[in-house]
Amino acid sequence: MELTERIVPFTAGDGMALNLINIRSAAHPPTLGPVILVHGAGVRANIFRAPEKETIVDALVNAGYDVWLENWRASIDFPANTWNLDQAALYDHPKAVQKICEETGHATLKAIIHCQGSTSFMMSAVAGLVPQVTTIIANAVTLHPVVPAWSRFKLNFVVPLVNVFTPYVNPHWGVEAPNWIAKIMTALVKLTHHECNNTVCKWVSFTYGSGFPALWRHENISENTHEWLKEEFGNVPMRFFKQMARCVHKGHLVAVEGYPELPDDFGLMPPKTDARFSFFCGGKNRCFLPESQEKSWAYFDKLKPNFHTLHRLPEYSHLDIFMGKHAARDVFPIMIEELAK
Repeated sequence: MELTERIVPFTAGDGMALNLINIRSAAHPPTLGPVILVHGAGVRANIFRAPEKETIVDALVNAGYDVWLENWRASIDFPANTWNLDQAALYDHPKAVQKICEETGHATLKAIIHCQGSTSFMMSAVAGLVPQVTTIIANAVTLHPVVPAWSRFKLNFVVPLVNVFTPYVNPHWGVEAPNWIAKIMTALVKLTHHECNNTVCKWVSFTYGSGFPALWRHENISENTHEWLKEEFGNVPMRFFKQMARCVHKGHLVAVEGYPELPDDFGLMPPKTDARFSFFCGGKNRCFLPESQEKSWAYFDKLKPNFHTLHRLPEYSHLDIFMGKHAARDVFPIMIEELAK
């Protein structure tokens, strides 16, 4: 199927220049409404388009949806900046949603959100900043981040130490280490990770989790995708990790900027959204444990019983839910079904 894409710029609430990528079938216009896809930390919208036979983008277009990929301020397509979740929740996602509605003429849309795109978009939703969104498919983590013990240790002790020397870490240092701290840290990564010969893959595990690897299972991804990933990771600010450490300590998302539009503690207020959530998690996720999504589903189910859903995929991890070589068979049909409800 031939696809067309166009870049649609939009301006965040604080003036930052961001963009959306609109993808449609070249032969058939969409028959269903828009869906926004929101990437995680230190990657970009392209992360949803791994070099597999069928991606989640293909599946959505085939189902008739108008697909919009959001490049928010954490995207590596933009200059490095010391972003945090509060900024994305208040400034980025509401403006992206508003722009899609303006471009399409639709009053509502649906969302597929992943990792820190998921946590920050969840903050937008809970604060009532994206009322246009009616259905949200969230992968890996949303309101209740739960991490392995080693990850907790790194957040509490390694992050403050590393932040003395650098405001960012960057898994792409496994390809090119530009300075002495990058070279030293890359040597440390190579010393402690022996799961494969891809230094970026090792760096990703060192940065984001406690597994070998942490964000996918090697048996779930093709060699082409494994190689492609070398260019799909970039700078992540230590400022974000500091915020995540606070969230993990509290057991749920907390704000750090003091913006009046956002609650200080997202676990203490009723969500200001009528959206239906479908929570996805990989049973072998070593970045955020499955308990993260199970807790969030239980929280929302208590507020509105039998409305929200939870899908635990036992043989998947974190990102392989989207880029696994069998994800088109195992995962995408479930997501399409949830969007259709």
